[in-house]
Amino acid sequence: MPVEPAPTVSKILIADDNQQNCELLDAYLAGEGYTIETAYDGEETLHKVVSFQPDIVLLDIMMPKLSGYEVCQQLKQNPMTKDIPILIVTALNEMGDIEKGVAAGCDDFLSKPINRMELTTRVRSLLRVRHLTNERDRLLAYLAEIEQNGPRE
Repeated sequence: MPVEPAPTVSKILIADDNQQNCELLDAYLAGEGYTIETAYDGEETLHKVVSFQPDIVLLDIMMPKLSGYEVCQQLKQNPMTKDIPILIVTALNEMGDIEKGVAAGCDDFLSKPINRMELTTRVRSLLRVRHLTNERDRLLAYLAEIEQNGPRE
């Protein structure tokens, strides 16, 4: 299995039931060169994760059908999506809310109202970790193949 280069364009899924919040986050991230999709409820978020395969999910907590906590927990329990970083973006900022997010498996928090620089910095940082993890996994798979089959000619 050859080692493939990391993708050049990162994909971001913004999940928030408020269209204006989605548009604001999209506008803040638009100049960064990302491919961005949106979802407006918890169930749609889960479906879009499968179809869009984002590199990161920006996830609101208070959403219809499934809460952000439930979405986060389901994504982190699924072996196919467990490594996707989840940045919870919420107006909730009580310690109990943060603890629930951590228990659900989120990777970071961002409180509303959103600061553009803080958003772009955290997204960039989480994407860097995501791409390094992907590269590590590709290298480990390649090394395992070499151990099993010997080096290629």
